[in-house]
Amino acid sequence: MARRKTSKRSKAKTILRLPDFEQSKNAVLHSLAAASSQESYGHAIEEFIGWYCSEPRLAFNRTVVLRYRFFLEQKNLAPSTINVRLAAVRRLAYEASDTGLLSPELAAGIRRVKGAKRLGVRIGNWLTVEQSRTLLAESPDSLRGKRDRAILALLIGCGLRRAELVGLRMEDLQFREEHSVIADLIGKGKHIRTVPVPVWAKRAVDEWTTAAAIDGGPIFRRVSRSERIWGERITPKAIWHIVKAAAKRAGIKDLAPHDLRRTCARLCHLGGGELEQIQFLLGHASVQTTERYLGCKQKLSQAVNDNIGLESEGT
Repeated sequence: MARRKTSKRSKAKTILRLPDFEQSKNAVLHSLAAASSQESYGHAIEEFIGWYCSEPRLAFNRTVVLRYRFFLEQKNLAPSTINVRLAAVRRLAYEASDTGLLSPELAAGIRRVKGAKRLGVRIGNWLTVEQSRTLLAESPDSLRGKRDRAILALLIGCGLRRAELVGLRMEDLQFREEHSVIADLIGKGKHIRTVPVPVWAKRAVDEWTTAAAIDGGPIFRRVSRSERIWGERITPKAIWHIVKAAAKRAGIKDLAPHDLRRTCARLCHLGGGELEQIQFLLGHASVQTTERYLGCKQKLSQAVNDNIGLESEGT
């Protein structure tokens, strides 16, 4: 028994080659359920492998990962971007150790590498009601334009994530409690929620599906230059380009798809929506995440429960 343990440990390496990294990368990606996480981690790992292999005979250890962090910081990347890439490298080390390619001691050292410090919290952008209307109105009156307007309507009106949007099927659109909804949507972390669809957003979706003659299966599909539907469904990357193109037409700078999710939260809050209901809508596990989306936090000096009608006259 002792011989077997020694034999397995002897296979552990300090210098990993490309096949070793590919094996560990595949293990990381297979351990992730969400397509968006697979895409993000896959890109981050490819970036690290490219850097690692550019300097031959590097040992895969804590010192090297610290050098990689310094390399990323020298590129003036945002702390959040650096931390995502370091998280992917830590996961890579864990999988390499788990399969016996890397010693547990080296993997533990890599996992102790701290992320970049954040000076404040970047909470993204929001659109006003007027900007949102402009963004929706600027879509051309073509088949592709109808599709893009429906996509923008669901991003703003329902606060969907890109991965949730591209996975929508006609069967997901249902009518419950006299309201159109996206029923039993499986979101991040496999949390299930039902998302109400505003009348104006549902109308935009209906205009697209009617024009495209879609009565089942994926809602959003590719449109060729000759205005023909093809392929199974669009990709999350395509959503990015659609939002960027719409923002350019509307004269809005630095707009990303996730900013429309923040916009949904902010407009709901400004419209009198309760924080808890906005949390349900977006599918957040924590109300603190919802607060960050709104750009607000709990006000203890002006607590909402200070004036609920039960105050005695002597206090």
